[in-house]
Amino acid sequence: MTTQHRYTGLIERYRSRLPVSANTRLISLGEGNTPLIELQNIPRLIAKEVKIYVKFEGLNPTGSFKDRGMTMAVTKAVESGSQAIICASTGNTSASAAAYAGRAGIKAFVLIPEGKIALGKLAQTLMYDATIIQINGNFDKGMALVKEVADHAPVTIVNSINPFRIEGQKTAAFEIVDELGFAPDFHCLPVGNAGNITAYWKGYTEYARYSATHTAVNRNLPVMCGYQAAGAAPFVAGHPIDHPETVATAIRIGHPQSWDKAWAVRRESGGWFDKFTDDEILAAQKLLSKYEGVFCEPASATSLAGALHDIKKGKIPEGSIVVCTLTGNGIKDPDIAMKQCVDTQPVTIESNLDAVKRAILDVL
Repeated sequence: MTTQHRYTGLIERYRSRLPVSANTRLISLGEGNTPLIELQNIPRLIAKEVKIYVKFEGLNPTGSFKDRGMTMAVTKAVESGSQAIICASTGNTSASAAAYAGRAGIKAFVLIPEGKIALGKLAQTLMYDATIIQINGNFDKGMALVKEVADHAPVTIVNSINPFRIEGQKTAAFEIVDELGFAPDFHCLPVGNAGNITAYWKGYTEYARYSATHTAVNRNLPVMCGYQAAGAAPFVAGHPIDHPETVATAIRIGHPQSWDKAWAVRRESGGWFDKFTDDEILAAQKLLSKYEGVFCEPASATSLAGALHDIKKGKIPEGSIVVCTLTGNGIKDPDIAMKQCVDTQPVTIESNLDAVKRAILDVL
């Protein structure tokens, strides 16, 4: 009896399209293969004939899309002989780097802005036993320090300036085309450091070249739409921002490291950047949870906020197929979620049948 091969991680699945050899030791936690969920209720709510899918990257091993890039970055760091990695982070990168370093048996150092990291992400990083260095400054200051220290210490940077991060993250586009059979008309993403929008575009363009000689259906490349928080929107402003502020901590970045590449994506895809207030972002997060059963972190919901806005305005026309990337799991930031649920807090009743019945009937 033969056993069907089962992929255990994205490098193994897409090995022929990634910079690894047969002898490369793969540092993997079974990342990738995340669900592409078609929204059923929200399109009806907005009364528009569109198909909206969400690529739920919050179901990667550490709960964010960062695992896609980290498996490649740490694999290549280990292959080069590195014994330690370092990153600056608003939370998700630190958790992912720490987890993959633990898997590889090397050390992780992370710089985080003091008091500016969501509790779930900090807890993860602590549990993965990374060395956490808090700084009196934001992510952008931390990133500058990481670049400097890498010139003086034997550590490998695993932020998105590491090209192997982009290689891993591009596989999300591969998965979308594999599942749909073609590329979507529009792809909407939250934009912070802009590595992810760069990676998706790289994935789509590579897959288009690949499909020209293989069985996959070749469809026009998607229009790439990058959405930012209003208080941290350097791409909308057209220049870096020194003091970014937003409740969406994962995109609280004023000096994106993939600045030129993201502008190239906008130009080549015919896409655009836009910004949304914290209230608009949180409303999209709650809408997605309430009507579709998908709980993402605030930054992730920026992609849906943007997509819905542009669908309603007709910028994304009816009949379109839209994919929104949800970059992280809602459990990453429990404090923000709880603050949104003041009207749906648990009720305390007597422990008897009549009291339970009344509590149910009062709602129905």
